[in-house]
Amino acid sequence: MINDLKKDCETRMRKSVESLDQAFTRVRTGRAHPAILKDIMVPYYGADTPLTQLANVGVEDARTLIVQPYERTMIAVIDKAIRNSDLGLNPISGDVIRIPLPALTEESRRNMQKMARGEAENARVAVRNIRRDVLADMKELLKEKEISEDEERRGSDDVQKITDKYIAEIEKNLQAKEAELMQV
Repeated sequence: MINDLKKDCETRMRKSVESLDQAFTRVRTGRAHPAILKDIMVPYYGADTPLTQLANVGVEDARTLIVQPYERTMIAVIDKAIRNSDLGLNPISGDVIRIPLPALTEESRRNMQKMARGEAENARVAVRNIRRDVLADMKELLKEKEISEDEERRGSDDVQKITDKYIAEIEKNLQAKEAELMQV
């Protein structure tokens, strides 16, 4: 029973770290990367549709993204959606949409670093919440006399070790992202 709880704990914490990695792909580093546009929604026949379903997003060079809509009539709508996003990008429309990424200033790098730290803190909180839930489940099993106090204590120690492992991984990922952000 405790092993099942520990496996569940490990799986959920791994998903939290994977979610953090996904969030880090949205934090701009000065290099063009298609994941920057991943969350942009475009109105398409009355429904908001992800940009990646309406166009091919690629990298033209180190500082330019290129968006090639599947339908030429969507160029203006996609352009407007990119401009209205909170990414601060100014697309240039033609046959395709080119999105030059401005070089990051020291201030924008600091802001991106704050965003990365906020995402890392959210991941740490998620990991701690998972730990709390698993420990509560163990206490419940102890209360119902399904496990002994020694098993509960050993299980709690194991859950803490798992938590420490994933917190350390979050810290390592955050340091790597901050180093990437501060590269000029």
